[in-house]
Amino acid sequence: MTGTDPRTPRTPLRVGLVGYGLAGSVFHAPLIAASEDLVLAAVTTGNPERAAEARAAHPGVRVVTSPEELWERGAADELDLVVVASPNKTHVAVATAALEAGIPVVVDKPLAGTAAEARGLAALAEERGLLLSVFQNRRWDNDFLTLRRLLDEDALGEVQRFESRFERWRPQPKGGWRESGAPEEIGGLLYDLGSHVVDQALVLFGPAVSVYAESDVRRPGAAADDDTFLAVTHANGVRSHLYVSATTAQLGPRFRVLGQRAGFVKYGLDPQEAALREGLRPVPGTVWGMEPEELWGRLGSGESPLTGGGTPVPSLPGAYPAYYAAVAAALRGTGENPVTAHEAAAALDVLEAAKRSAREGITVAL
Repeated sequence: MTGTDPRTPRTPLRVGLVGYGLAGSVFHAPLIAASEDLVLAAVTTGNPERAAEARAAHPGVRVVTSPEELWERGAADELDLVVVASPNKTHVAVATAALEAGIPVVVDKPLAGTAAEARGLAALAEERGLLLSVFQNRRWDNDFLTLRRLLDEDALGEVQRFESRFERWRPQPKGGWRESGAPEEIGGLLYDLGSHVVDQALVLFGPAVSVYAESDVRRPGAAADDDTFLAVTHANGVRSHLYVSATTAQLGPRFRVLGQRAGFVKYGLDPQEAALREGLRPVPGTVWGMEPEELWGRLGSGESPLTGGGTPVPSLPGAYPAYYAAVAAALRGTGENPVTAHEAAAALDVLEAAKRSAREGITVAL
């Protein structure tokens, strides 16, 4: 529940957004603004150009230069939720300050640099009786939702191997903190895209018992891992092979899932990020997150989908707005936290094990 008095369902919950870079401006602000149950009340950014962009995109929003200005104004009385979309290294400090100020928090992934820090934040939120949720938006990708439906229907039989790829072809580093090799930045693809593929694997197939990883810096001038592979063994026996890369000249399937009776193969990324980057916005009651039939995955056995094997499976619509709808319901006491800090900590256990495995050349037991 929030630190404020209960609010009527017709009164939007007031959100303060910390950070207006890529995550804040492309993902969080548009999804918050698209929710009928939330209103973007404040944005923090020290960049004058981003401040101007925030005011132009969200008329009436209050822009301040630092999170501290929110706390100084008595944020627990003015805000119902704080969303942390600032650089990774700031997540723990800003989330801690918000919780200590009495405000529920959403934190972009990764929640923290270590599982221990994530569990510390979870304990603080529980002590204060406040919501702490993690923005794992790719649980609402169209391909992931479609695969979950197939698994619920037992369309593949017992799953033996799960392959998941989040690959890109970016031979030239862009620079910035995400590609920094400084440990305090929590950069690199293992913690960036790896946070997504690991979270999805754990949601689908449960706890991990061992992790093996290979992690490399391939591009000249790059300082952080840009080509990483994880082999995760789950407690139920499923093996997940997870790839994250910026150096893949020929992209593999997003998902390749092999079961005892059939397999499912899906190429291409969910269209929602591209739509948001292009300035498109989800509007209640309108089509969002759809993709053309030629991109549907295929279900079958005995032949490659690239040579016509299998049957096309209509992709469910992607549903990023569902995350914030669930957060609003949790704040009002009518729903559950869509992504808990404990779930994020379990994913960080895997990421930390992968980091150690790649460094020492060993398989790490969890």
